[in-house]
Amino acid sequence: QVRLVESGGGSVQAGGSLRLSCAASRYILGCMGWFRQAPGKEREGVAGIYTGGGATYYADSVKGRFTISRDNAKTTVYLQMNSLKPEDTAMYYCATIRVDYRYQCGDWYRYDSWGQGTQVTVSS
Repeated sequence: QVRLVESGGGSVQAGGSLRLSCAASRYILGCMGWFRQAPGKEREGVAGIYTGGGATYYADSVKGRFTISRDNAKTTVYLQMNSLKPEDTAMYYCATIRVDYRYQCGDWYRYDSWGQGTQVTVSS
């Protein structure tokens, strides 16, 4: 059983930045990732990272603006969000999945453990 706790959400102006954090209760050899869901929209994968080596994967909509990273203990991941747009407004969730191959961290359907989410609101 792995617990995930997100933090760092808030309200910012368009063009601003936020950094989200996800703390896991233990190390997982596999993936940690970020998803988001806006009202009336399906949940979508945003970014993933392989804890065994640091390989990263991004949705096309956030490439060049968002960066996922990990701490030295590999139990906390961050999502640095720059150049935020109103369409980035959503509840952001941290998720994990145990895998042995890094490419699987970009297969969003695989993630099976979820945090409670943190709200990100970007105003015009």
